[in-house]
Amino acid sequence: MRISVIGCGYVGLVSGACLAAIGHEVICADNDASKIRKLNAGEIPIYEKHLDAVIREARQARRLSFTSSVPEAVNFADAIFICVGTPPLEDGGADLSAIEAVARTIAAEARTSKLVIEKSTVPVQTGGEVKRALQVYGKNKGVKFTVASNPEFLREGTAVVDFLHPDRIVVGVEDSAAESKLREIYQPILDGKFNCPVHGKSCPPLASSQFIVTTMNSAELIKHASNSFLALKISYANLISDLCEKLGANVEEVTRAIGMDPRIGPQFLRAGIGFGGFCLPKDVQAFIHLADKAGVDFAMLKEAERVNKRRIDAFIDRARRALWIIKDKKIGVLGLAFKANTDDIRFSPAIEVIARLRGEGARISASDPEAIERAKSVFPDVQYSADPYEIARGAEAVLILTEWPEYVALDWQRIHGSMLRPLLLDGRNLLDPAKMESLGFEYYSFGRPDSAPVTAN
Repeated sequence: MRISVIGCGYVGLVSGACLAAIGHEVICADNDASKIRKLNAGEIPIYEKHLDAVIREARQARRLSFTSSVPEAVNFADAIFICVGTPPLEDGGADLSAIEAVARTIAAEARTSKLVIEKSTVPVQTGGEVKRALQVYGKNKGVKFTVASNPEFLREGTAVVDFLHPDRIVVGVEDSAAESKLREIYQPILDGKFNCPVHGKSCPPLASSQFIVTTMNSAELIKHASNSFLALKISYANLISDLCEKLGANVEEVTRAIGMDPRIGPQFLRAGIGFGGFCLPKDVQAFIHLADKAGVDFAMLKEAERVNKRRIDAFIDRARRALWIIKDKKIGVLGLAFKANTDDIRFSPAIEVIARLRGEGARISASDPEAIERAKSVFPDVQYSADPYEIARGAEAVLILTEWPEYVALDWQRIHGSMLRPLLLDGRNLLDPAKMESLGFEYYSFGRPDSAPVTAN
């Protein structure tokens, strides 16, 4: 099928590349001409595992191209995926102006009938507004538009695998024709009949993978409800962590046993400095805003958001109590991205921690395997190094703020010997407390026994 993807951000780029990988002819469009020039030159604007190889192979097969002309993309395709950003407004709602702009362009430029598919994360009833915009601004008689919702469930760091081997594909449609066309788009994935660019062979579909057909309103709600529930689990684990610290229990022992219950599961039951990234915080705010507008007080989700915001406070307070005075002290930071395997620093807890410590006069040196260049745009005068050992040299504390697996394998004895004071604050519960204590560190984490008491102010 001929498919256009409007928006070459995270979702659009991954979706377009993967749709091309399973055999469709895809054109990705974005009005950011500089981004398109880079993509056409072979530069990938984001770090996502496997994405560069998928794009390279799809372009070599002449199934993937990029353009800064949205009208060109509109008239190229039978089906158009809208993948533009929906950033948060001041009141917590989603800014849908880019969605409307794309709908108006499609309406004005389309010469033949189109299936228009929302893939951006949008509040419920957006599909109806898109449909109305297509009707109001349509300029060519005889052109018919069908609107559908197809929310994305991509996790940064595993997005390519998530797209090609999904646990579910949700489509919200108004008629059987739209369902049939969407099923045709995803049939190679459902059958497992495509040459997988990740595994290098034809891969069977996940046994649990399902093609779920709903109304548009339900599909739009599913995305926000899913992310909000994950946020609830994270905040629940963090409250359990606080309770463990007060009562002398170990949060990892507690959450491990909780997660063994198949009704609960182990995912997202990790204590730490809280969730970040562009999706969870934004989607939680948007869901709360949506519920308030509908007259539903989603109090438990509001509390989950408050719990998450307090995690930074708790971490900074622990740093203050351990260091006593923060001003003028060198503090090394391991991790800048909001999670491992991405370079995304949007709403990253690490960025907030650095801002707070700098506000108190700390001298920060920071390292991250992928996110340094993005962090420089926020903190240009912070000292950066790709070498984690360099940022620890002469430091009076090292903070672990992203759960990169590389950090577990570091030579921590070497780091201990290079620090002015061997103080380690693990905001991700990444390391083994007993091992760190045996190496001589003052080691603090969340919800687990500390290696030494935190001194009072």
